[in-house]
Amino acid sequence: MNRTTAREIAMHLVFEMTFAGAPAGELLGRELDRESFALRAETEPLYGEFPDNGSLEYITRVVTGVEEHGAELEEAISRYARGWRLKRIDRVAAAILRVCLYEILYLPDVPDSAAINEAVEIAKGYVDDDVVKFINGILGSFVRDRTPAPEDEG
Repeated sequence: MNRTTAREIAMHLVFEMTFAGAPAGELLGRELDRESFALRAETEPLYGEFPDNGSLEYITRVVTGVEEHGAELEEAISRYARGWRLKRIDRVAAAILRVCLYEILYLPDVPDSAAINEAVEIAKGYVDDDVVKFINGILGSFVRDRTPAPEDEG
């Protein structure tokens, strides 16, 4: 399984975790088994291949990390979604934002640009173009604000 597919599955689980209020450990225990994947694969091709160990580790790390850092991620979304309250943001978009922001903040092996590009590409499959632009704008602003400006030389 490639990282893109693992990322999208993590987004599904983050969505489910926040929508249903299920704790990450419980959700992961229930959803990350071969039987659950086989059942989902009947209607969702994304689940056609069970994750290898690296993908399972990534999915688990992201979903538990989003839960552990939920308040920080929500604060960042709220700060950069100017004029929007988190409750008004599409829930799928919010899950995509949480996953991407977690990657940017806590997975240094994932370049910021790659995390944003993947988030935008995943969003295109779930939300309309205006929401995709909204997601891209929030993530781009977040990264620009945390990247120090080059100091003037000389």
